[in-house]
Amino acid sequence: MTAQVIFAGCRELPRGSGDERAVGPALAAVGVELHWAAWDDPNVDFSAADLVVLRATWDYARRRDDFLAWCDSVPTLRNSAAVARWNTHKRYLLDLADAGVPIVPTELVRVGDSPRWPAGEFVVKPAVGAGSVGARRFGPRQHGPAAEHLAALHAEGREALIQPYQRDVDARGEIALVFFGGVYSHAFTKAAMLVAPDLDGSGLFVAEKLAAAEPGPDFRGLAEDTLDAAVALLGLTRADLLYARVDVVTGEDGAPAVLELELTEPSLGFAQADPAAPLRFASAVRGQLS
Repeated sequence: MTAQVIFAGCRELPRGSGDERAVGPALAAVGVELHWAAWDDPNVDFSAADLVVLRATWDYARRRDDFLAWCDSVPTLRNSAAVARWNTHKRYLLDLADAGVPIVPTELVRVGDSPRWPAGEFVVKPAVGAGSVGARRFGPRQHGPAAEHLAALHAEGREALIQPYQRDVDARGEIALVFFGGVYSHAFTKAAMLVAPDLDGSGLFVAEKLAAAEPGPDFRGLAEDTLDAAVALLGLTRADLLYARVDVVTGEDGAPAVLELELTEPSLGFAQADPAAPLRFASAVRGQLS
């Protein structure tokens, strides 16, 4: 019998960004029928699906409570509602740091709190956000504009992160390492996006310049360690995660550091991966069904 799987998007992107174009045929090849639906579409019975996969739910930042309530209502959600609850607030980076994972230095500035500005260039971003929307880069003498941006986020009731800007990103970008079912699949680079960023037509994410990548052993090792730390914090196994993406940069000390761990709705870079990547993902979906 053919399994029924729903990929969850949002009203602006009900069929995703197009990155999963090759995934439908790969799923069909392993006996899985794919459908797309906006996560908040009241006419869709998500509970009837064999599996519901978070893929392009990028409007959640505007109404995270509603989104998490919906996640809780879907018993076959992947990644799970518990994962989404932890991963959709970037304080998870501090949890990873406490677990010994090297991260880009991060300060969480709660509403009403005053920040400690880094000495050099830095980034201010919402603690709940997707697609780099609301993230802005400031120079060392731009504390005034940065304070205005922070105040605007706080006025909306949004906590913020402050991170020193990692200059190596300008030369080499971020490296995103992708895992399916806890197993490494492929990697791609993302060029620097915080200089005059352009929003996609949906307004939900900053358009990215992507390319295939072959990460070195230090980046691979950090990504593996990050995944191990995350599942330990969540009380899961790596196989419980249908997908994961670890974004790594080279820090000011020359060592790799985690910028983001994406476990909820990341782009997975199929267009930059080898042709077998969609089938690896399809096999991971089948693994979740069993």
